[in-house]
Amino acid sequence: MTEKVFSQSEIQAIADALGDTSIGLTGSEIGHLLTVAKIPDPDPSLAKRHRLLNAFATIQNAKQHRRNILEFMRQAMAPAIHARQPERYEPLRERLNMALAFAGLAVDEGGKLVTAQAVATLSQAARRARDLRTDMVARNIHPDVLACCREEYLVDDYFHAIFEATKSIALKIQTRTGLNLDGGDLIDRALGGDAPMLVINGFTTQSERSEQRGFVNLLKGLFGLFRNPMAHEARVRWASVKGDAEEALTLASLAHRRLDAAQIPARV
Repeated sequence: MTEKVFSQSEIQAIADALGDTSIGLTGSEIGHLLTVAKIPDPDPSLAKRHRLLNAFATIQNAKQHRRNILEFMRQAMAPAIHARQPERYEPLRERLNMALAFAGLAVDEGGKLVTAQAVATLSQAARRARDLRTDMVARNIHPDVLACCREEYLVDDYFHAIFEATKSIALKIQTRTGLNLDGGDLIDRALGGDAPMLVINGFTTQSERSEQRGFVNLLKGLFGLFRNPMAHEARVRWASVKGDAEEALTLASLAHRRLDAAQIPARV
């Protein structure tokens, strides 16, 4: 089976990103990473982007695969490499992701290479590379929701972004209560009835009890609307779009914040 290779334009774009004058790797970092990735360094005296282009093109032509280049990027985007200059990491990742979008790849927030649907235009690549946080900060999305769906959202996989976000709610309830249940049974046992394990308020007045019941219904609605259908339907039948994903993430964030503030009521 023929192994995948990068096109010349893809290699050029990757080299331009990693060798960028302002946010790219330093000359010494490039030398070290080339050695780690077992890539010869034909001309260390060249400008950084040209040095990388020559090195990448040479190794791929010799090996007829892109594995060494992929390993270089894995090492280059390991967060620990950027500990001394953390401010350059996200701009560099965004720039590299714009280059990788044409090859059907992306670097996630943890520095891992992930597959993505390849794009064909610069506007598509720019949208793919844009940091999720830029869109989500205005909506004040809860960190636990982002942690569950960032990779999927990065590659415009809205179906799984919504699915993972709603699953994260169940995980938090299970973690808070120790219950080994799921779905409606989990919600009812943890938050429902006259003696819930978690309460989102004082749970003493009629108004507070009504609010608790409303929260239970909200969680069941989220599961019924997003999670349950997605678990049983093929993704092609669930036309997830960005707007739907954003609304689902917002609702999931509301649920997480109320669960974070929930208390275990005193038992008489």
